Amino acid sequence: MGVELGGIFNTAVNNSIFKNKGVLQVRYTPESIPHRDEQIKSIASILASILRGERPSNLFIYGKTGTGKTLSVQYVQNEIMKKAEELGVDIHFEYLNCKLKKVADTEYRVLAALIRQLGGEIPSTGLPTDQVWSRFIELIDNKKQLIVFVFDEIDQMVKKMDDNFLYSFTRLNQELSKAQISLIGISNEVTFLENIDPRVRSSLGEEEFIFHPYNAIQLQDILNSRCKEAFKPGSVADGVVAKCAAYAAREHGDARRALDLLRIAGELSERDGVKVISEEYIDLANLKIEKDKILDIIEGEPKQFKLVLYGVLELTKQVKLGKLDRFYTGDVYNLYQEACDQTKTDILTQRRIGDIIAEMDMLGIINAKVISKGRHGRTREIRLVVPSNLFNKVEAILNDSLGL
Repeated sequence: MGVELGGIFNTAVNNSIFKNKGVLQVRYTPESIPHRDEQIKSIASILASILRGERPSNLFIYGKTGTGKTLSVQYVQNEIMKKAEELGVDIHFEYLNCKLKKVADTEYRVLAALIRQLGGEIPSTGLPTDQVWSRFIELIDNKKQLIVFVFDEIDQMVKKMDDNFLYSFTRLNQELSKAQISLIGISNEVTFLENIDPRVRSSLGEEEFIFHPYNAIQLQDILNSRCKEAFKPGSVADGVVAKCAAYAAREHGDARRALDLLRIAGELSERDGVKVISEEYIDLANLKIEKDKILDIIEGEPKQFKLVLYGVLELTKQVKLGKLDRFYTGDVYNLYQEACDQTKTDILTQRRIGDIIAEMDMLGIINAKVISKGRHGRTREIRLVVPSNLFNKVEAILNDSLGL
């Protein structure tokens, strides 16, 4: 006999505390962006020359996650497009999220994605890269036009590739006879420009802006304005918004995290049949986000990081089966080398792998305890600290992205 689900479905349909859940989601663009007026005006003043048919300077925007960078750029873009339509100016914005899986990990894939966005066709693989560049330039330069390319999370692209692509991209105007292009780079890493080739930096960061984190009071303003649109009246208890803001302020003033906390707390309350979100559900939502965050971190890391983690995971399985008591850096390196052979990947030195292990320790994915082996020097005893209920999900991410 089947499980009776009618009651669950009826509750979900009839007892929702949400008025418009979409208001709390990442893809929502609000009509106003609190506490970002100055940044929006500055971005608009740089891009405004495009309305005269002039190429604006390349623009680089950086700041922590959830500080309103992408929202502010999209807001200015929408306003420019409205004005361009009034004036009859041919302007295009092309947005690419460089964190998307299998999009920004090779030069070929980035160009292929942009070609498709511009209405062209290109096979997913197979052509020499110089032919793909030629096709891209041909598409752009087929008429007099201005195109602004927005590369969001551009630091992820450079992590997966290198900065040669950006160097070529910022020099493209020299090869165009009719069209002109500009680039807006958005990065979550505030030190990103310091670590790339000085030639790229000089051309990419013609104009730079930093978005500072929101403080707890500013986050409360943002949450209160969204709450009015997202929830039915009386659905959010006193103190909930303040607690959300406090959690997010600790996380570098991340408005996105604050909105996620509020949305997930609402979903958890609803599942329990509770009609008012209490502070307790903010704590539960925070625990859920912490688990999901680990998976997001792993998914966004470069291939070498994943190959090392694969070694850690395989050794952890052996510990669980009782075949090993513990394992060390050298054991991880041996399995890492095997995985590199399987995936035809260049093998890094053991010292570099030690740096990646230290990074994993810092991210809270593993615990790496330094121990002395007397005259044999020091090593690190490694233990995976990913929650056991996420083990299979982490393994699936690694197998899928590495093709193991």
